[in-house]
Amino acid sequence: MNTVILACQTVFDELNMVIEETGVSHPVYWIESGLHNTTEKLHKKIQEELENLQDSETVLLAFGYCGNALQGIGSDYSRLVMPRIDDCISMLLGSAQERQKRDKEQTTYFFTAGWLKYERSLVQEYEYARKKYGQERALELMKMMLKHYERFALIDTGAYDLTPHLDEIMKLSSVLEMDQQVIKGSLRIFRKLLTGPWDEEFIIVPPGEKIALDYGVLSQNESVLQGD
Repeated sequence: MNTVILACQTVFDELNMVIEETGVSHPVYWIESGLHNTTEKLHKKIQEELENLQDSETVLLAFGYCGNALQGIGSDYSRLVMPRIDDCISMLLGSAQERQKRDKEQTTYFFTAGWLKYERSLVQEYEYARKKYGQERALELMKMMLKHYERFALIDTGAYDLTPHLDEIMKLSSVLEMDQQVIKGSLRIFRKLLTGPWDEEFIIVPPGEKIALDYGVLSQNESVLQGD
């Protein structure tokens, strides 16, 4: 069976690590992670890529629901398989339940190497505001933006060296007077996506059908504050 993977660059390190571990040889097509900033652009790009993959019988989507960006996605030619999960933060923690558990401890803003490397990250936002408005105003803006959060957490997925990223987060948490922590991640959903079984944790969309809320993905109300 002709199978390919369509994935977000945000999970580049983690997905490549699991590919190496499992020996899976499916081709990978990467979607620019910055498209998460605009739901419509991300939706359009994923749909365009699926149109270019018409020769593939199965497309494994390494995405969460991504703030409704996957709503209405479909292919007339390929079966789609994707995790039944709200976004990549929950995917990197192993489940939405694990994320909600962590948030109950302290409302958490999560980081990974992918978020810091490919997105316009919070660290970059702070530096931009500091240069444009000065230190005092930048702090006001950032504290307003983060008023619902109590801590920063770097997810340790085992796919990269934590040190440089932890240094970045420690500096920012010190300036903003936020707690900071390293939280153990999990790559089990990536492994299941690549090797199965595709059980109730996954959505399987036959050719000609589209991803929809009634497939049982977490609703916005069930999700937590930070998302793709």
